[in-house]
Amino acid sequence: MNLILRGKAYVLDDNIDTDQIIPAQYLAYNPSIPEERKFFGMYAMSSVPDGKAGLPDGRIRFVRPGELKSDFQIVVAGKNFGSGSSREHAPLALAEAGCKCVIAEFYARIFFRNSVNGGYLIPLESVERLVEKVGTGDELEVRLDQACVINLSRGNARHALRPLGDVLPIIEAGGLFPYARAAGMLK
Repeated sequence: MNLILRGKAYVLDDNIDTDQIIPAQYLAYNPSIPEERKFFGMYAMSSVPDGKAGLPDGRIRFVRPGELKSDFQIVVAGKNFGSGSSREHAPLALAEAGCKCVIAEFYARIFFRNSVNGGYLIPLESVERLVEKVGTGDELEVRLDQACVINLSRGNARHALRPLGDVLPIIEAGGLFPYARAAGMLK
């Protein structure tokens, strides 16, 4: 597993729920069919409300219209990211769009577990409110080995992250089932 992740930030506010991450009308696609799975990335974050992230409402689209991948690899959010339904498709949609990790103040527990268990992306928790210190488009370097994120666009400002703890081996294995197989829990 690569312990250093680099990419552009996409900054959101508090209470981004799973219906905003992947709206219900796109759940008709089947994630087990590769030709359909890619559409989850295309529609990721397509229902995020006005906020920090340059549409006329002040928002930059996470995925440009007609594209399958985002220009942003790291989502930085406030409190309660991934709340709402227990939709497993939410972390899948972000991963299909090319997102490597989400850094939030805290998560809805089900989003956090779906991210880890499915091996979709790395859910990191910030120690401080990063949405006030990072801007959409800032180039970030996430150092998992040092539990920090460095904002390369703002003078290499360094911000602490909470350690991943017990979920790190599951993330390193690529999800819960690969972890269980490697640990001899499944055959």
